Amino acid sequence: MALEKTLAEYDAIVKECRDIFVKKTKDYGTSWRVMRPKSLTDQMYIKAKRIRTIDESGEQKVEDSISSEFIALVNYGYMALIQLSAKSDWDIDLSVDKVSQLYDAMVKDVRTLMIAKNTDYGEAWREMRISSFSDMILVKLHRIKQIESNQGNTLISEGVENNYKDIINYSIFALIQINNKQEL
Repeated sequence: MALEKTLAEYDAIVKECRDIFVKKTKDYGTSWRVMRPKSLTDQMYIKAKRIRTIDESGEQKVEDSISSEFIALVNYGYMALIQLSAKSDWDIDLSVDKVSQLYDAMVKDVRTLMIAKNTDYGEAWREMRISSFSDMILVKLHRIKQIESNQGNTLISEGVENNYKDIINYSIFALIQINNKQEL
């Protein structure tokens, strides 16, 4: 029962994020494909840092909502995963259909990971604060930056790809919490 509720809420958030991603792709094309994964990591860091800054200061000068920043984290995460999987013969400009297919494949993979972890952790995320999600995302981003500085080499740690997947899932959980009117 709990998993069914989680999947319904999760899928609704993913649909919202995907709709925004597709609309922006129609507006801008796949210009983000010029960005290296490191640059996408930095974009994600900017979004997560803004969420934390607003939470700590209680002030917001730019109208973009906290929800829109978590949505951006989801979509930048999928962009990063697409970039990591990109074939060398791919053009920078991908069709809306092609990039949507790639996005959907990544969604399936990230969702499968969420189900496995959610089962193991027993939906502990439902008792978390939004601020904890932003902190965990910042930790993951610092880890990614360190792995990138090490040219992707790790001794015993999960790689960049799994950290991006975790960031996507934390962001989706935060959006579910926000939609359920949880406090920042």
